Order: sequence, then C-alpha cells, then structure tokens
Amino acid sequence: MYTANSIRNICLLGHSGSGKTALAESLLYMTGAIDRMGKNADGNTVCDYDPEEIRRNISISTSVVPLEYHNHKINLLDTPGAFDFSGAVMEALRAADAAILVCSAKDGITVGFEKAWKYCEERNMPRFVYISKVDEDHSDYNATFNALRERYGNKIAPVVVPIWDSSKKITGIIDVLNKRAFEMRDLKRVEIDIPEDKQSVVEEFHDALKESVAETDEALMERFFEGDDFTYAEMINGLHQGVTALSLFPVICGSAVTCLGSLMLMDHVIDLLPNPVEGNYHKATTADGKVEEFVVSPRGVPSAYVWKTVSDQYGKYSYIKVLSGEITQDTTLVNSRTGETEKLGRMYIMCGKKNTEVKTLSCGDIGAFGKMEKVRTGDTLCDPRKVVSLKGIPYPAPCYSMAIAPKVKGQDDKVGMGLNRLNEEDPSFSIVNNAETRQLVISGAGDQHLDVLVSKLKGRFGVETVLSPAKVAYREKIKKKVEAHGRHKKQTGGSGQFGDVWIRFEPQEEQDELIFDEEVFGGSVPKNFYPAVEKGVQEAVQKGPLAGYPMVNLKAVLYDGSYHPVDSNEMAFKMAAILAFKEAMPNAMPTLLEPIGALAVTIPDSYMGDVIGDLNKRRGRVMGMNPDNDGNTVVEAEVPMAEMSSYAIDLRAMTQARGSFTLDFVRYEEVPKANQAKIIAEAKEEE
Repeated sequence: MYTANSIRNICLLGHSGSGKTALAESLLYMTGAIDRMGKNADGNTVCDYDPEEIRRNISISTSVVPLEYHNHKINLLDTPGAFDFSGAVMEALRAADAAILVCSAKDGITVGFEKAWKYCEERNMPRFVYISKVDEDHSDYNATFNALRERYGNKIAPVVVPIWDSSKKITGIIDVLNKRAFEMRDLKRVEIDIPEDKQSVVEEFHDALKESVAETDEALMERFFEGDDFTYAEMINGLHQGVTALSLFPVICGSAVTCLGSLMLMDHVIDLLPNPVEGNYHKATTADGKVEEFVVSPRGVPSAYVWKTVSDQYGKYSYIKVLSGEITQDTTLVNSRTGETEKLGRMYIMCGKKNTEVKTLSCGDIGAFGKMEKVRTGDTLCDPRKVVSLKGIPYPAPCYSMAIAPKVKGQDDKVGMGLNRLNEEDPSFSIVNNAETRQLVISGAGDQHLDVLVSKLKGRFGVETVLSPAKVAYREKIKKKVEAHGRHKKQTGGSGQFGDVWIRFEPQEEQDELIFDEEVFGGSVPKNFYPAVEKGVQEAVQKGPLAGYPMVNLKAVLYDGSYHPVDSNEMAFKMAAILAFKEAMPNAMPTLLEPIGALAVTIPDSYMGDVIGDLNKRRGRVMGMNPDNDGNTVVEAEVPMAEMSSYAIDLRAMTQARGSFTLDFVRYEEVPKANQAKIIAEAKEEE
C-alpha cells in the first residue's frame, strides 16, 4: 500500500485528437502495466473501453489507470477532449491534484488546450505541458514551444531539448536537469552522448532552470548571483516549489508511438508535481453551515469524495478519492447529503474497465465501490465524528435540447428508466417531462452528447429511441373586448339539460392566470352555478382558437343568462360557458405569443460581427455589450426561444468553440404576423 507522499493524481487534458489516450497507453507500457500497446484506431486501448468510445474512436468519459514507478503510484485520469463531454473533465479535475496538458506538435495551441489551461487557472492547479507527436510528419516542436512562450510568458520552462536529424525529424531528447540524452530503440530507452551542437542550448536552459530555482529562496538567490552551483536535491526541491506555487510550468515532449519521453515524463511527475497532501485545496461545509478549510490528512478521521459513477445494466461503481484517513471494506461512513450510514463493502482499484479487489485505500488514493445504490456523484462520505460536505462538481449548464421518444410505442417506461440510470453516470445532462408539450426533453452539451445517450440506451438497455426538435410552448391571447352568448340545451326524454350564459371576455396585461368575475343581476343565473361556469371557461382556455395553445392575459365576466328550474345543472352551465368561449374568440382578435429568452454570449472580440449578424437573423435584439475579466466580450440580447434550438452547435461553429452562452426565459411576446401562419399550420397538421 502506498502512503499519501508516494501517490500522484494527474489528469490528462487537451483538445480531442491531441494524443492523451495514446500517451496513457505508452506510460502503461513503459511502466510494465501492459505488455503490448493498443491503438485508438484498433479500439484496443486500456482507457477507451466503452463500446461507444471504440465505435467513435474518441474518449467519452474519464478513465483511471494506476501506474507503479520507482516506488510511487501515479493515478492517471484520461479525460475526453471533445467539448460535448466536458462534464467528465470537471469530474477528473475534482479528483486530480495536478494536470498534464497535452498539446500536439502538429496543431500547436488549440481551443481545447486554451480551455484546459483556463480550467487549471480557475483551480490554481499545478501543470506540465506535454508536446506530443514530435516525430510525425508536419510536426513543429519549435513553433509550438514558441507559441506557448508567447501566450503564457516565461513561466513556460523547457526541461527537455529535442535532438533532430538532418531531415528535421526528432530522434531523441535531452534531460536538461540531469544533462543526459536518450533515444528509443525497439521501444527501449537507450542513453546516448549529447550532440556537440546541443551543448550550448542545454547549458542555456539549465541556467534558466537554475534561475527559477533561485527565485524560490533568498539564500539560493544570493548563491546564484555569486555563481555557485546547486546540488541536484536543491534543484529538484526548488523546481517542485516553483511548480506547486504556479511560478513554473515545465514543458516536456515525446512520442506515444515510440514511447520517446515517456519515462522522462514519469520521472518529472514524481519529482515535481504535488502529492495529495500538497495538492487540491478543498472548502467544506460543516453540519451547522460553517465553511472551513478541509485538510487532507493521512492521520485524520476517514473521509472520501465520490467524483464519478459508472452505472450500467449490470450494476454500479462509485469512484472515490480518499481525502483523509484510511478506508477499509468494513469502514462505515455517513453520506453528508442524505445523512444515511453507508457500509462500504467490496473495494476495487480500477484500471480502465478492469477491477482488482483491495482491502484498504490510503489517504490520497483513488478507488471504487460496487453496489452503493443511494450514493451519487458529488457526495461526501465522512466519519460520523466529523460530518462535512464538499462542494458539488460544477458541470456546465446543458445548452442543447431535443425531445426523445421510443421507436416502438409502449416503451416509455423503459426509456425513462434507462435515462435515469445514464443520468447517475453522467449528471451533466438533464431530463424534463414537459406536461404542456407532452414530450420528454433531454438537454446536454451538444448533438454528439445526445447521440451517445441514444446509442447507450440501445446498447445497454435494449430500447431504440428517436430524437426530434423540442416543441416550443407558445401561448395565445386576445386583443379586443367581446361579448358572447352560450346556450346548451338538450332534451332526451325525462329531465333535459339547460344552461344559458352571456360572458364578456377582456384582454388583461401581465396576468397569466384566468381572472373570472360575475356581474349577474336579479338572479338570472343562480349563484350555485357560478363555479360550473368558471370551470367551463378554465377548461376552454387550455386550447386557444388559433393553434390550440393555452390562453393567457384573459378576464371572463359572467353578466347575464337564464336557467330552467328542472333541467338546469352544473354540467349544462359548464357546457354553455365553453360554447360562449368558442363563439367569442374568433371576434376578439386572437394572436400568438412566443417565449423570449435573455441571452448572454461570451466571445472573443474577433467573432463579434458574425455573432451579431447571426442574432439579427434569429430576430434577436442586442441590449448591450460588456467586457469580462478574461479579455472577452459578453453580448446581451433578447431573442425568441423558438429560434435557438440549434444555437449551441451554430455558436461553436461560428467561434471555433471559443464562445459560450446562457439563455433564460424572461417573458412572452407577440409573434410577428408573418411568422404566425406557419406556426398555426404546423399545429393544425400535428392535430
């Protein structure tokens, strides 16, 4: 069992296709965890094991692979790069204490890399930059490194120097710290002499690292100016401090195919990145509502955080990170969300989909429990002596919605059950049963996200579904006061039915609910029938005259009528009210209302023209523009919700995925006359 000091929890972040999963595979191979490397294209990597990941050749969820190297345990968290699965990245960031940002030498700084950097900045997370694919055609290490320096400044510190051959292909790398050079032969690391033409570059970079070390301590700074050399231990200690304090971001490079740089990366992970006690800082809320610093402590009472759930047709795994103390299979902890006691039971170390049962998990380590049905992602499990809750995981708000329905009628329950199980695993999407439009609506990060959910429903739960655009909840109102007569008369031998009313319908401003009133004189309609008349109008306003949408902003006043002492009853007056409503509406200038949303789009200034032009096409009104703290502009606008169904995908295309938005309903407004005919025709066709 490893102690907290000898554990590293590292997440791999970066753009889709930058080589994160291939790097994980290379590290597994070089540390002896696997005896042959899989490939994404062949669908046989350790990290991408889900059928959907194999089919699509991309990572969809975060995989955990533990590596053992030089008496240390490194829990590597391989995250998806596709933006639709950023919920899984948020989970990994909560479990990790540091990050390796993977940047391809072919593509340079991508949007995915920029976002990963921002996530780390927001969390004060120590990080390395790993430049991948350095030996592939059209790769340019220097251009990528220079772009990093230009963007992020002199904190970008190279700890390796690549060795090129005459055709500018990288054949080896030099460890700047140790001044040793290596190349790969048949996937084995071989030490070579440092080429003559690289000696001066290595010295220059070594001096730069020395200066960075000197900046961590005043005594070292004095020695640096006096020209003293530092010991290896002093160099490592100083660099470790610099990385932990975010004054230094080491850059390493390599190739996952040949494993060039993989062992050097592992050495630097152990030497320079923080262990769990030095790592991620947590704020905890105590039982009495106070917020305090949570101390990660091997000697503390046992506690753990559930950062990920895998829930399929066979059962459920709850992935945890032990935050203090030691946890065994017999440990009993309290779930601070529910207050219920949980006996933990069987405990596993996960490596991709493979599980290995263990008896104990020490502070800082990552493992999983099976069959904890009441435990959810984001729960804090604590010792009963100190119950606290850590903050939930900040998933991005779902911004792309579609209606989902089974292909075969009668399988709605199966769809609902499958979606609820998938939601345990992926809380970043939401499910709403819209009673008004009679649709089950799922909302996620984009079309790919929803497509994967549909595929999982079929693959795991055996139910085929179809997606269709979510209906817009329109409303109807009248613009003119009208009076109408409704008479319901039915004679069927014996007692008949008779109800007779005169009702005035008036438009109201800012009053969604129906207002019902009466002004009956002389008892022409007995009081005991008023509720029946109101009930009739209430029922009638659920389907407006134009397209069958609910009526709003309406007042109905019963002011006259007549009754029969024998044949009048509640049902007759309810029917009379409905008839009066139907007669009145065509003459009351009915019109359609649509929901309007308040939109806030955050974009870099260079995309401003495209985004404003697009909003104009969507009938949007720009209300203002404000700069934010990150050098972007927030465009505020009001826009019809009906025009926004594909906005998540369109904005991503317009801004190369650099834009983000929030959209919140504010009110209903009249639909322009030109658009009403189409909405009415569609509603009638559906009926």
